[in-house]
Amino acid sequence: MVVHRSLVIFALVAAIIPTISFATEFIVGDDDGWQLGVDYAEWAKDKQFFVGDTLVFQYNPVAHNVYKVNGTDFQNCNVPSNTSFGSFTGNDTIRLATPGNKWYICGVSGHCEGGMKLKITVLEYGPAPAPWAPIPAPGAAGGDEPWAPAPAPSSPWAPTTPTEPWAPAPAPWTPAPSSPWAPAPAEPWFPPAPSPYPWI
Repeated sequence: MVVHRSLVIFALVAAIIPTISFATEFIVGDDDGWQLGVDYAEWAKDKQFFVGDTLVFQYNPVAHNVYKVNGTDFQNCNVPSNTSFGSFTGNDTIRLATPGNKWYICGVSGHCEGGMKLKITVLEYGPAPAPWAPIPAPGAAGGDEPWAPAPAPSSPWAPTTPTEPWAPAPAPWTPAPSSPWAPAPAEPWFPPAPSPYPWI
């Protein structure tokens, strides 16, 4: 039972960790943040955005805001009348939940026209992690089998016939006979997992 529970927990963690680990947080505009005078097309040009990544818009909330818009509103700098499409805190995090084109503008009059607009393309999957491969030992032969031992050096002093080992192999381990005074072996004890419900 304990082993089964441990395997289930391990499987859940293994399934969740890659999603969390490979997400990237992008500070829009890097050190400049979200403000006039920054070329956001240039900023986004060499970046790849994937589902699960986040955009963080950092700005002065008295002077700016962020609206998620469609492509037409982006091109025409139309600010939606519905403020639910806007963010106004000055430190807004937007999770990229779906693939496709995404458009963001500043809704303050004249700011979108002044360059406060960002268009990105979100890709469905991030780059796969590099596959694990054993590192060959220095001098390993063949290259096909990096775990193979290196060949013995050829030397005029090396024997030409194999030598016998100097001692026999040790006998396999066997447990000592149990005594009536020895405690019975027990399963390993693991503390119970904390409850996700604090009232339990």
